[in-house]
Amino acid sequence: MPATIVTPDDLQNLKKELIEEIEKLLAKRASMPIKKWLKSHEVRKMLSISPGTLQNLRINGMLPFTKIGGVIFYEYEDVKKMLEDHKHVSYSNSFHR
Repeated sequence: MPATIVTPDDLQNLKKELIEEIEKLLAKRASMPIKKWLKSHEVRKMLSISPGTLQNLRINGMLPFTKIGGVIFYEYEDVKKMLEDHKHVSYSNSFHR
C-alpha cells in the first residue's frame, strides 16, 4: 500500500470540517425541546439534591408532582418555577452607605 502524505492544508481542511459538524450537532441539540416530564432521579441530578431533600420538597408542597403507579414525575416548568420563586439576592456592603 502506498504511503499517503498529509499536508498542513489537509489538516486545516479536516479541522474546518470537524468544527462545522460539531456546530451542526450543537445547533440541532439546542433546537430540541426540553423534556416536559422528569423522573425523580433526573430532578435530583439536576438540582444536586438527595432523595430525602426531594421528598421534603414534595411533602412541603414546594414542588408539585404526579404519581403514576410507583413512578413520580415532575414537570420541568414546575422545577424551574420553584427555583425562581425561591431566588435570593444578596447585596454587597459596598452598596449600602
